[in-house]
Order: sequence, then C-alpha cells, then structure tokens
Amino acid sequence: MQKGNIGVTTENIFPVIKKFLYSDHDIFLREIVSNAVDATQKLRTLASKGDLKEEAGDLTVHVSINKDAGTLTVSDRGIGMTSEEIEKYINQIAFSGANDFLDKYKDDANAIIGHFGLGFYSSFMVSKKVEIITKSWQEGSKAVKWSCDGSPAYEITDAERESRGTDIVMYIDDDCKEFLEESKVKDLLNKYCKFLPISIAFGKKKEWKDGKQVETDEDNIINDTTPLWTKKPSELKDEDYKKFYRDLYPMSDEPLFWIHLNVDYPFNLTGILYFPKVKSSLELQKNKIQLYCNQVYVTDNVEGIVPEFLTLLHGVIDSPDIPLNVSRSYLQSDSNVKKISSYISKKVSDRLQQIFKNDRKEFEEKWDDISIFIHYGMLSENDFYDRAKNFALMKDTDGKHYTYDEYQTLIKDNQTDKDGNLVYLYANDKESQYSQIEGAKAKGYSVLLMDGQLDAAMLGLLEQKLEKSRFTRVDSDVVEHLIAKADSEDTALEADKKELIETVFSSQMPSIDKVEFHVEAQGLGETSDPIVLTQSEYMRRMKDMSRLQPGMSFYGEMPDMLNVVVNTDHKLVKDILSKTDSATAEALKPVNGELAGLNARHDSLNAQTKDKKWDEVDQSVKDDLSATEKKIEEEKGKKTSIIAESAKDNAVVHQLIDLALLQNGMLRGESLARFVKRSIELI
Repeated sequence: MQKGNIGVTTENIFPVIKKFLYSDHDIFLREIVSNAVDATQKLRTLASKGDLKEEAGDLTVHVSINKDAGTLTVSDRGIGMTSEEIEKYINQIAFSGANDFLDKYKDDANAIIGHFGLGFYSSFMVSKKVEIITKSWQEGSKAVKWSCDGSPAYEITDAERESRGTDIVMYIDDDCKEFLEESKVKDLLNKYCKFLPISIAFGKKKEWKDGKQVETDEDNIINDTTPLWTKKPSELKDEDYKKFYRDLYPMSDEPLFWIHLNVDYPFNLTGILYFPKVKSSLELQKNKIQLYCNQVYVTDNVEGIVPEFLTLLHGVIDSPDIPLNVSRSYLQSDSNVKKISSYISKKVSDRLQQIFKNDRKEFEEKWDDISIFIHYGMLSENDFYDRAKNFALMKDTDGKHYTYDEYQTLIKDNQTDKDGNLVYLYANDKESQYSQIEGAKAKGYSVLLMDGQLDAAMLGLLEQKLEKSRFTRVDSDVVEHLIAKADSEDTALEADKKELIETVFSSQMPSIDKVEFHVEAQGLGETSDPIVLTQSEYMRRMKDMSRLQPGMSFYGEMPDMLNVVVNTDHKLVKDILSKTDSATAEALKPVNGELAGLNARHDSLNAQTKDKKWDEVDQSVKDDLSATEKKIEEEKGKKTSIIAESAKDNAVVHQLIDLALLQNGMLRGESLARFVKRSIELI
C-alpha cells in the first residue's frame, strides 16, 4: 500500500472546489464522462497504429448507479493508468498559488476546472469519497486502486480488474443525493453527453411486458456518436436535417431552412443553424443554439461567439478552438472567437442570398417568417445591412414583394414630392387603415405593409440609408397632403366661417382618456370624406419607438394627438355650416359686436406698448390690457357656448364624428350603442 498527500500548494483544495463550483456542480458528470471518452479515443489511436497487442473489443463507456452503496460509477475500457501515471496525473495537481487562484477566478466558476486541469477533481463537488480502479493497456500492467475521502490524504492499493480501463466510483455526499436518481442522471447525460463520439450506456433498454416495463439485456445507449454536423452536406437529405431538428427541439414546428457550417481554416468550426418559425414575440428566445467542443456540450449561452442578431436562431456549433470551460472574459478577448462570429454572419448572409437567387418564390413565401432575423441583423450590424440590402424585401398591401431597388424604381415617378424626396407610404394594419389605403391607391400610389415586430425601428434606419427618402404612414394626413406635389392654393373659407365650423366639431368631440383632438377645417374636394382623423407621423413614430426602447418611455406616457380634418368642400359639411350659421346668427350678433370692439381696444393698447420694455409700460395700460384680454376670453366662451348649444342636437355632426372614430377603432361601449341607435333613426 502507498499513502501520501496530494501535491497542491493550498492546504486543502476540496473546500475551494466545493465553494466555488457548487452552483455549477452538474458539470462534474460531463468532466468524468469526457475523461473516459478521451481515454477510449487514445486507445483507438493506439489500435489504429498497431501498438495495441490485444483486441480493442467493445469500447462503450458505462454509467451506473448503486443506490444501496450510494455510488455513481463511470467505467471505460480505454488506456487505463499505471500507479506511476496516477502519481503524475492525479496526485500532482497542475497549479500553484492558492491566493492567485481565488482572486482571479472567484467570479468565474465555470473556468476553474478547465484552466487548471481539474476535470477529475470536479467529482469531489458531489462526493464524500472517490475511488479510481484502473488497469493500464500496457502489457504486464497490474490493476491499482486510488482512494481519497476529500482531504489531501490518499492511498493506493493493489486491486482486482480483469481488463484494461478505468472505473471512477463516486460515493455521493449526503447533500447531493439527487445524483443517485435515475431521472437526474439521465437528464445530465442527455444535456452534456448526447453527442459524444464514444457510445455511452446508462442502464439497460426497457420494453413493455405483461403490462409493465422490464429491462432487457441490451445496453441503453444515450448518445449519437456521429451527429449530423459531423457529416458532409453532400451525404444528407432535407429529411435528415428536419429529423435532427426534431431531435433537438421535439415540440417545435418545422424549421424554415438551415445552414450547414463547415470550415477548417483559419479555425475549425462545424455546425448546423436553423431558422425557426416564429409565431409570436413570446417565442423570440435566445439560448437555443448549443455550443460543443469536439462533441462535448459546453453551453447554450453563445453571445460573443454568434453575432447578437443570430442568437435568435436554433441549432448546434462545434469548435475545438473554443475551450471546454468558456469564460466571459475569454470570449470577449479571443481573436478566434471574433473570427468565428464574423464568419457565421457572412455564411448566413451568403446562404440567404443563395436562396433568394435560386428560388425567389420560396424566399418570398417565407419572408414574413424570416424578416425578423434579417431586420434584426440590419439594425444591429452595419456590415450585415450592406450584404442584406440586396435580398431584403418590401411587401405592399396587395402582397407583392420588391427588393429595395425594385421598389424605388416603381414609385419614383408618382411618389416624389415637390422637394425631390421619395415618399414611401406604408400601413401597419390593413383592416383599420383600409379606407386610407384605398384612398392612396386611387391616386395611383403604392402602399407598403409594415406590420412586422421590428418595422418601427426599420423606418428610421431606411430613412438614414436610402437617399432623399422618407416614410409616411398612410393615415398620418389626408391623402391630398401625403405627398405634396406643389404649393397648395388657398381655397380656405372666410375666417369667421372657418372658425364657426371648427367650433361646431371641436365642441362635440368626445372625451377619451389619453387622447387629445385638434380640429382643423380644410377644403379637400367634394369627393373626399367629410371628416378624417390623422396623427402626426413624428409623434406616432416616437410612441411606437417607446415600446422598443425603454429610454424613450416618456413618449409612451404622452396623450395621442389626433388631428380632426373637416372637409369644407363636402356637401354634408356645407349643410352643417349653413344651418348653424342661420341658427346662431341672431344670438352671435351682439357677441361678435362686443368682440370686434374688444379686439380693436386690444390692438390700440398693444400699439402703446410697441417698442417699449414691459417694465417701461404705464401700469394703467398694463391693467387695461389684462382686463381687455380677460373680457375677450369671456366673450369667446359665450360664442363657443352658443355654437355648442346649437350643435349638440345636430345628429349629422355626431354621426360624422362617430364614423371617423369607428373607422379608427375608437368607438366602443355606450358611444357605439348610441351610434347604432342614431344610425337607425337617420335611416
């Protein structure tokens, strides 16, 4: 028997391992099984060179639980170890300087094991005692047993083992008993070892017999040793890619398409990335791409390795150039990782360009599903925008698709305003904006449908990128003013008539929470709608952006500012004006007379203050001016009251207002019920 202390410079490594790796203690099984796979692969290499004198035989790695003994065991038939090799690889831990160790890695637990070659010692995170029973492949070797109870002391004794290989026997600690549960170990093996290159067996296969599941004699192999990404694309069919996707994500819809990555210079990288079908923003989940290192699972947090916008994709990336225990600081500084990220971005854009070029019809059919990925990329990476602008599409309200250049050519002649700007009209809701869309189309305009989740952000980007271009929502103004072709002629009413009709409608607008109405009378032509609701493009866009950018949330709290444009050319509005004028003329005559006198008085007082600083104006003039302004407001209030009183029983006024609100989805509840009742009465 041999006894000794493990050669470490810190007094006891085990509390350190427990303390700093406890939150990641699931990782121990990956480390132990990976070591077994490494030992087995080394044996395969020896056998291929003819150095192995015996038959390699079955090389399956076995994982087993013994609840009675409280052990979890990983067994392999790899190269094994001699007692000298145990001394070298197990007893002399390759690091020094315990303080440096703690200071440098206390916030990055996942990096500790790999950095210091502590793979085997991760077993002590969950074990009160660990035994190694091993026999070297070398001729004449004897089996030995190494044992350690979680202190620096160990002992090595002779052991019984018929064949070469290694058993790692972990006596599971009392506070980690879940690692003796079949379901827990099965989950960990499925997560970390699903694609290891050597067969991993956990228990026996089960089958139904006499109404219950019974074990068979056949090993239950939990992994696929040759996953799809290790094969050549030329060997694979579409169904192979779809099946692999179903294996990775059992509950998901079929992917839209995929990209097979395979590069060996200037770095090694293989993998398959899938474009998933996204049904709602709730499904926009990151952490769906799995990162492997030589088929050993590393992480599903691939930010830094995969460009930000492609973290929405699903699939697998495998690269031996990324270490097994990835640290955040490593990813941020490593040049290989940066090369991988830019390579993946280029590979994705090349694949999209290829699909667009080879089968544009299929690309257009999938555009609604893939646009979120492409737009995210264009918004987040300038290089990707430059590549994607050739295959990114715009879709009009009739469902036709255009590249940016094609659409520019289409609208150039008819949608250029008087200042030479190309005006892109768009809608984001075909149903609620139907009449505005039809009005624009009647004038020969094309209207884009921009109802995607990132389209609000894309508007600003495209206005920056497309020369002399602006985007205007089709309901942001009356159709006559959407694209100003020439300076408009003044066809306005006389000032008093304009004021009268504006007061009629503004006095009858309903009170709606977080909505402010501004009424304006304009001549829009006899065939245009009598009343139109519009919203400023700038304010509405700011409110849209506030939903995407937390820093702009104050815009979201502001009320909706809606313009109510009353068409003074329409017959119904002319009738309302005529009737209101007749009904209020007598009552308004003295008010208008008083107002005329007050306004004259106000002008005279203002003339006395002209070219003077306010503190130089006589106090009596100031008082007179203030009193005059107050009386003007009082008389205006009387005037509004007289007009409002006349308008309140005018069913046509209320009907026109409600029709405009209904058209914009703003008529609900009691107001809607009144509208229906009034409609019946008018009919």
